[in-house]
Amino acid sequence: MGEPMTLIAETEETRSPVQAVLRGLRGRCPACGEGRVLQGYLTATPVCRSCGESYSELRADDMPPWLTILVVGHIVVPLLLFVEQTWQPDMWLQMAAWPAVTLALMLLVLPRSKGAVLGLLWATGAAERRAAEAEPVEAADRD
Repeated sequence: MGEPMTLIAETEETRSPVQAVLRGLRGRCPACGEGRVLQGYLTATPVCRSCGESYSELRADDMPPWLTILVVGHIVVPLLLFVEQTWQPDMWLQMAAWPAVTLALMLLVLPRSKGAVLGLLWATGAAERRAAEAEPVEAADRD
């Protein structure tokens, strides 16, 4: 018979960071590309429903908001300066429009950046290394 089928789509040696980030940007599982990496707006899925890959140990922390601010800032500020230099709209219009544009872009980019960060963390094996580093400490506490 053939090789036994495993639940994990790829081994750590074959994990492509670029592919995992692109899958995360689309909101898909970085391992198989089929399941969803987020449930709801920003909550990470504990386990992929398609391949069984666990995401419970992945901690994106502050990276997705930081990345979102970086991306949105580099979109909004040049647009704001271009509009100001080209058309010089009234201040009240700018004070109403730019915060709304910024908020909409932030809400659009944030879940995608979280998916990309989770994909990168998965591809680099950050959760496995974190778990391996925590084991000696736990064993020392028991002694």
